[in-house]
Amino acid sequence: MYDVIIVGGGPAGLTAAIYCGRANLKTLVLEPELEGGQMAMTMEIANYPGANEDDTGMDLAMRMGKQARTFGAEFARASVESLTLDGEDKVLATTDGEYRARAVIAATGSRPHTLGIPGEEKFVSRGISYCATCDGAFYQTGDVYVIGGGNSAVEEALYLSGLGAKVHIVHRRDQLRAEAYLADLALKDENIEILWNTELKEVIGDVTADGLVLYNNKEDKSYTVKKDDKPLGIFIYVGARPRTEFLADVLELDNGYVPVDAEQRTAVPGLFAAGDIVAKKFRQVINACGEGCTAAMAVALDHVREQK
Repeated sequence: MYDVIIVGGGPAGLTAAIYCGRANLKTLVLEPELEGGQMAMTMEIANYPGANEDDTGMDLAMRMGKQARTFGAEFARASVESLTLDGEDKVLATTDGEYRARAVIAATGSRPHTLGIPGEEKFVSRGISYCATCDGAFYQTGDVYVIGGGNSAVEEALYLSGLGAKVHIVHRRDQLRAEAYLADLALKDENIEILWNTELKEVIGDVTADGLVLYNNKEDKSYTVKKDDKPLGIFIYVGARPRTEFLADVLELDNGYVPVDAEQRTAVPGLFAAGDIVAKKFRQVINACGEGCTAAMAVALDHVREQK
């Protein structure tokens, strides 16, 4: 029995764990994968206040996790399969058995969108990746195609260029959606070519990805790029979707996202939400951390009231 269970070990969940631990709440974090979530797969967190110049997302995640453990938070490798939220005790059925808590903070983050094109599923981890910091080293002497034009796509394109790969940004529009600072860096990088008004339509090959079919939507023309003697990598960054499937039966979601109030409370008493799963406009590490803090402080306040 815990005072609070935090579902998800990304920046929102780790921050919530720090604050819950400091409030002397018996705290458990359930995270089936890598602590830090998508933050841990990012090469650079340059816009997080106080981050060191050479910090990676993994560096920051490790420090957050260590800090949470310092304040007594426990961690378990488990996924939540179902929730029972009626009554004072919340019951979480997980891949590691059943857990109970007085309050639950959902902070499961998001997962990358897929394109749904022919060959995508077949060649995942065999030429297609959604994490440049995980797999970029395999293609540092090769040709890589980064699909997308937002912050994540451009950041990873710059990272891959820094490794030595020849980078092609494939973007369906005629200008990048990334922040101006990042867009300028990409436009000035001699190792990056931007394929404007271009879409990835198919990935071809046998055992591994050997080529890709691109479509220029301005010229209404398709063409095929074939692998030569260099490694071919395809990195897809076209947005993300919230990991809220386990909440669908207990909450009314807003296009998959969780509506919350100013204290990160959901419509279900005792259930809070923070981070990328929350219905909001901006999704950054810093506001995920702020929401994790807010949720934890609200849980702590409820705990004090219950003790009186």
